[in-house]
Amino acid sequence: MEVSVLLFAQARELVGETQTSVTLEEPNTVSALREALIAQHPALSPLIPHAMFAVNAQYAQDTQTIDEKCTIALIPPVSGG
Repeated sequence: MEVSVLLFAQARELVGETQTSVTLEEPNTVSALREALIAQHPALSPLIPHAMFAVNAQYAQDTQTIDEKCTIALIPPVSGG
């Protein structure tokens, strides 16, 4: 299964794109997506453990299932004042 992931802020800068496609094997969860993103884009490795994911405009837990119809966004941690 292939899913598209919208990238923001530092994630977008590290990948050099505003969106990326990732192929997932079963199970199709946010946790599996985290692993697949690191495998496909190693530069995201330090960011992924601290990032949040939104699925269909709602924050998602790692156990949430996803499919190719979902709108998925990777939201990096925010810092600053």
